[in-house]
Amino acid sequence: MKKPNILLITSDQQHFDTIGMFNNEIKTPNLDRLAREGTTFDRAYCPNPTCTPSRASIITGMYPSQHGAWSLGTKLFEDRHTVGEDFKEAGYKTALIGKAHFQQLRSTEEYPSLESYPLMQDLDFWKAFDEPFYGFDHVELARNHTNEAHVGQHYVLWMEEKGCKNWRDYFLAPTGTMDPSISYKWPIPEEYHYNTWIAERTNALLEQYKTDDESFFLWSSFFDPHPEYLVPEPWDTMYDEAELTVPSLVPGEHDKNPPHFGLTQEEKPDFSHLQESGKGIHGYHSHLYYGYGKNIKLDDAHKKKQMSTYYGMISMMDHYIGKILDKLDALGLTDNTIIVFTTDHGHFFGQHGLQAKGGFHYEDLIKLPFIVRYPGHVPAGRTNSAIQSLVDLAPTFLSLCDLPIPHAMTGIDQSKVWTGASEFARDHAICEFRHEATTIHQKTYVNERYKITVYYNQTYGEIFDLQDDPEELNNLWDNPDFHTLKSELLLKYISAELGKESMPMPRVWGA
Repeated sequence: MKKPNILLITSDQQHFDTIGMFNNEIKTPNLDRLAREGTTFDRAYCPNPTCTPSRASIITGMYPSQHGAWSLGTKLFEDRHTVGEDFKEAGYKTALIGKAHFQQLRSTEEYPSLESYPLMQDLDFWKAFDEPFYGFDHVELARNHTNEAHVGQHYVLWMEEKGCKNWRDYFLAPTGTMDPSISYKWPIPEEYHYNTWIAERTNALLEQYKTDDESFFLWSSFFDPHPEYLVPEPWDTMYDEAELTVPSLVPGEHDKNPPHFGLTQEEKPDFSHLQESGKGIHGYHSHLYYGYGKNIKLDDAHKKKQMSTYYGMISMMDHYIGKILDKLDALGLTDNTIIVFTTDHGHFFGQHGLQAKGGFHYEDLIKLPFIVRYPGHVPAGRTNSAIQSLVDLAPTFLSLCDLPIPHAMTGIDQSKVWTGASEFARDHAICEFRHEATTIHQKTYVNERYKITVYYNQTYGEIFDLQDDPEELNNLWDNPDFHTLKSELLLKYISAELGKESMPMPRVWGA
């Protein structure tokens, strides 16, 4: 019997509560279809709430503190073992279309990067590029979110092939010429949007795999709804802001939290005591202003427009995910293809008074949308609360394809949970965040009920009771009534850290 195919579909920076089946304020008919035909796991977590570390964990089956790409601006070393190599060895075709972000935007002599300036805009280089990339035989890459100047690589080649010779009009300087004051409505025609590119190129590969009767491991990696908040028409006006429930700060909720939470609500906060490398720290700034290069005070109108645009970006992406699902059906590949839809980490659009991401391990940021479909194997139409982690994807994919799991992987095989044969494979998840060598270094342990966050060289922290305080408004860290609970959770966290150490080989003899 032919081994199953793997199709991993990911978004970028998507809040867990943005699937229409579970939130009637947003429309995602194709993700709803996946949820009806598969199992939704509502306790899935990222191993790090930023792109590079989390994405590197997906392909290595290891935590950021283990695979080495511990922060934005780092790279996953090319000698790291990836799950694509295991699939290639088993005879699979492997490919990634869209966002990789395994490497940094700037090269150095010691740490070169293919995803860096000026190489990513050397179109002659990318026309000729035909090399394996982190276990993927075939890649078609881009690096920009919406109109960022990082645009280049295979996406620009595709736009030019499609006749979009003026593509620079839709991207920011110094690469492009787009007016930076434009917000919300992206003037790029939908036919040249990267959603169109990803779906079209994914479907072309699916056709090729079907024709050649090849098994495949394919990652379709979308860029939205990561800000800048921009989406082409008609998606920019799909939602009426007046009908959306816009999250907001609860007065006083940061009073018991570590200092950096409250500082985000100041006009001009001072985070200089945390600056170490000078490379910037995501989220450590005033959250009273519109970010991503703009300095606009976030009044209610802007908050509502941000949310409606964010939802429009998700709905547009959903439309193109639907085109991929339809192609699978048309090619007769649906029944033998395992699909996972998820994201690399979550997003704030007002929750707790926060925007985007940073060192704030609320559920909004570290919990993920997560759907698994495998007809006849994964139960259909179910919601399952068994804890998942992105670090589990690699070993689970291998297990479902009856392939050996490398001993060095520290993720857990969830195959029996996905197929309904076991209730759970893990009783906790761990999320890491490190943006500086010493000053910004934290880890969160979360189990069925509680969450604890600890900070390197700090006496502050967070404990939330997710059962009695699901909105995470009451930090119990310094509450004397919960001293025993704090000790118990610290011990559980330490045990979890010990338990996730990598063991590259088994002990094979006594000495």
